[in-house]
Amino acid sequence: MTDDGRRTEKLFTSVSCRRSSVKKLSMAIETGLDNLLHSASEREKVRGRIAYLGHAASVSARMENGLDELVGLFGKRVVKAFGPQHGFGSVVQDNMIESDHFMHPEYGIPIYSLYGETRKPTDEMLEGIDTLIIDLQDVGTRVYTYIWTVYLTMEACLEKDIRIIILDRPNPTGGIKIEGKLPDPAWYSFVCMASIPMRHGRTIGEMARLFKDSNNWDLDLQVIEMAGWSREMLWKDTGRIWVNPSPNLPTPEGTLVYPGTVMLEGTVLSEGRGTTRSLEQFGHPAIDPYKIRKELLLYLEKEQQKGFALRPVWFQPAYQKFAGEVCGGFQIHVTDAETFTPWKFMLIILKYLYHNSDIYPFWSTAPYEYQFEGLAFDWINGTTKIREWVEGEDKRFTIDD
Repeated sequence: MTDDGRRTEKLFTSVSCRRSSVKKLSMAIETGLDNLLHSASEREKVRGRIAYLGHAASVSARMENGLDELVGLFGKRVVKAFGPQHGFGSVVQDNMIESDHFMHPEYGIPIYSLYGETRKPTDEMLEGIDTLIIDLQDVGTRVYTYIWTVYLTMEACLEKDIRIIILDRPNPTGGIKIEGKLPDPAWYSFVCMASIPMRHGRTIGEMARLFKDSNNWDLDLQVIEMAGWSREMLWKDTGRIWVNPSPNLPTPEGTLVYPGTVMLEGTVLSEGRGTTRSLEQFGHPAIDPYKIRKELLLYLEKEQQKGFALRPVWFQPAYQKFAGEVCGGFQIHVTDAETFTPWKFMLIILKYLYHNSDIYPFWSTAPYEYQFEGLAFDWINGTTKIREWVEGEDKRFTIDD
């Protein structure tokens, strides 16, 4: 591991292994956006002309979009906005389907896409702003691209007199558990730009601080904290209403399995896209769930997998993989998030299916997040070693996480 990797790993470990003493509250937590709305001292941090990076899930406690709230607070000082992957309105379904720039119909300000002709703000886009407010709902998984949009935006603001303010939001999978192998720098991409595990246990504000510290960036970064959040909290504990941060994560329960099911994007298996439970179920026309369920459960039991129920299902995707075809498979129900390990769980299932099914070819050869060479599965994991373990004969889980 490189010195940068060790330093990043140390920063992760120092926070995630430390349980907060803050008790869970029966009332809803307040996000950074809510605190900005309620606190005059926090509003004083916002200087000059303002740009806003947000999406549909950037809502206040009263369910108003963050841009609307900022215009209500600062009026004409809000001069432009940015949207991440899936668009400012979070409407675009798939990866590598880009969004266009547009003018906001109500406020007449430009909304720049950071998932289109560029994924990093240009000098022209940043011209004329003094404060850039970032308010994105992340899901706690490395390959979810919003943290990398933050990374590139911070990088673009280096050597510019622009203050970046992160409005912090909960990690829906909690702030304690970390899972996954650190990536190989040779496999860095838009889904992995730093030495971070698959399930990272960070809020988006903590990620921004990590990026600044690990890169020694000379940057004016402010984080407006949440109130009432503690590291033990899953989304269900926050008292907040769930708004999809992207079209294919319709439930907070999906975020608990996503660090594992996202790897299905690198296979020919359906991850349930085109159904109402995308990324919570998986399947293939060649799978009969009742024929393999008992053996698969024994396979998982040998690897001491706990905290889940596998429910046999059939589903017919309306689009994406196997559109219009009936797939057999399983829906994953998390029964105990404390003991469930989604990344390891999904890898064990993939190994079982690779060696005990008629699914061939097994790996997707389609481009993945602007990577046109190599396998998508390897880009997702940031290494070839995990795929090689799946393909290998050793049945024991031998990947260090």
